[in-house]
Amino acid sequence: MTIMYGIKNCDTIKKARRWLEMHQPDYRFHDYRVDGIDAELLHKFIAELGWEALLNTRGTTWRKLDESRRAAITDANSAVELMLEMPAIIKRPLLCTPGKPMLLGFSESTYQQYFNEVQ
Repeated sequence: MTIMYGIKNCDTIKKARRWLEMHQPDYRFHDYRVDGIDAELLHKFIAELGWEALLNTRGTTWRKLDESRRAAITDANSAVELMLEMPAIIKRPLLCTPGKPMLLGFSESTYQQYFNEVQ
């Protein structure tokens, strides 16, 4: 079963979930704030995607950090520490399906392709 990771009030998550509801693949939603996130799972994501891809440096949460805090994020461990403290800074949505590469972000065309390959 596919798991979508994210935060339920995120606009991109809402779009992605609407797409999933319309196309009805078998999936489960995991909300970082409600269901939690741990370092082990973040390191699993980072092993496949890289910490730079997973860290949302274009969002409000990142922009609100002071410059010294942003400058301190220099490797996977410092990124994980920040993501555990502030899950909203994790780029989303993230799809994980056993046996398939992870998919980060949302576009209708990439979701269509991803789920056509999954089925």
